[in-house]
Amino acid sequence: MKKLLFLFLVIISVSAFAQDPVATQYAQMITPGDLKENLSIIASDALEGRYTGSRGQKMAAAFIAYQFENAGLTVPANGSYYMPVELSSSRTSDAYIKLGATKYTNYDEVIYLGQSPTEGEISLEAVFVGKASDADLAYLDVKDKAAVLLLDGLNFGAFGTMRKLSTTLRNKGARMILAVGSGKPEDYAPFAAQLKSYFGTGSLSLNKPDHNAANKGAFLVNQSVASKIFNSPFEKIEKAAKDPASKKPLSKIKPSRIVYHVSVESKTIKSENMVGFIEGTDKKDEVLVLSAHFDHIGLHDGDDKVNNGADDDGSGTVTILQLAKVFAQAKKDGHGPRRSILFMTVTGEEEGLFGSQYYVEHPIYPLANTVANLNIDMVGRKDPEHAGKPDYVYVIGSDKLSSELHEINERNNKTYTQLDFDYTYNDENHPSNLYKRSDHWNFAKNNVPIIFYFDGIHEDYHKPSDEVSKIDFDLLAKRGKIVFYTAWELANRDKRITVDKK
Repeated sequence: MKKLLFLFLVIISVSAFAQDPVATQYAQMITPGDLKENLSIIASDALEGRYTGSRGQKMAAAFIAYQFENAGLTVPANGSYYMPVELSSSRTSDAYIKLGATKYTNYDEVIYLGQSPTEGEISLEAVFVGKASDADLAYLDVKDKAAVLLLDGLNFGAFGTMRKLSTTLRNKGARMILAVGSGKPEDYAPFAAQLKSYFGTGSLSLNKPDHNAANKGAFLVNQSVASKIFNSPFEKIEKAAKDPASKKPLSKIKPSRIVYHVSVESKTIKSENMVGFIEGTDKKDEVLVLSAHFDHIGLHDGDDKVNNGADDDGSGTVTILQLAKVFAQAKKDGHGPRRSILFMTVTGEEEGLFGSQYYVEHPIYPLANTVANLNIDMVGRKDPEHAGKPDYVYVIGSDKLSSELHEINERNNKTYTQLDFDYTYNDENHPSNLYKRSDHWNFAKNNVPIIFYFDGIHEDYHKPSDEVSKIDFDLLAKRGKIVFYTAWELANRDKRITVDKK
């Protein structure tokens, strides 16, 4: 009896994880060689870093359209492989602060953060608000003044604090915000250079900039400028911010007067999402979306000018191309998906998830009919946390909206690919907040179940050294296969996965 029971359990176990020979046949088409061939084009120097709307991005779009057509994908319901996305670009063309006859220019001693121009020069009284605590602001008057705010150091995390406190100060009537970072004075120059590389080319938006909002924006200033504004050593300014508010220490830093000016250059940037389609059979009105972003951060100053973006997100882009080729071949062979599949490489991710935002606001196929989005962003490398460890991939968001989606992804991995699924970044409270930082987020916040596949932050992130030579193509192919197997089941199962979480 025990032997029969053991045999029954073995049969059940094998059946539960039995491989689909048809799916396995097509998964073998995801090869390191094909991925490398395509990535060597997508992430080449000739494409100049694929900045949104640039010549290089347009070249990448043409290559993707060619690959979709060559694979046999049909043109989606929008009538083209190109889905136009029009963006507004704003760039600070001139900004400065004047103290008496001394002018401090943008990206030198001061940095303007915003996109709101002034009409000529603005003269304001400047008042020191320390860290803008409620107790300090209770005895300070900032109405129609420039509020000078102290930040804890210079890093991108401090911007969150700056935005929050800027809102508080503006609600109290402040017309301009100046922020200065504590810490070592020499930290300012490299941070300013980093900010220039991010913001110097301008910012993009799906909305036209509000140039009438002349009291918006903020200046980041170095410690020497803050000292000159208040004619005090910076150490005295810092000490005032640390003293108990009951002593009204900030009032001891005497107000001064500043003059500032901002001019902004605006233009329209025409870009595009790239979309290819495979129509399903008996469930063709239901659509699975497979996505990656094909833009990157373009050129920068230096000996190696091209930010190639081989991993970010050339790796995801070529995986989408390979998945499109595989599913198209399956359809030609009579094994087409029951549900339709939209293969989409989106633009503007690096600037604010704009391509995917535009799609969900102007969907080619109704979001109500979209069963899931599998998003692939950086899947070609290992991060330092996994050096010397088994093959892995970070899985983010699979359990947020649909427990079925999570189970399907887990089961297919155990059956076929045996990757180590790392859920570290799945925590919505993780400091990196990656659940909301790639294109899947625009689907998730519209209640479409998602999975985000990711390899982690490595030393070449957003640097020219993110090159093809550093991609692990065997691992890239393996990660592509788990996306394929999960997509295959989602496209072919009898019942659409349910949204059972909010």
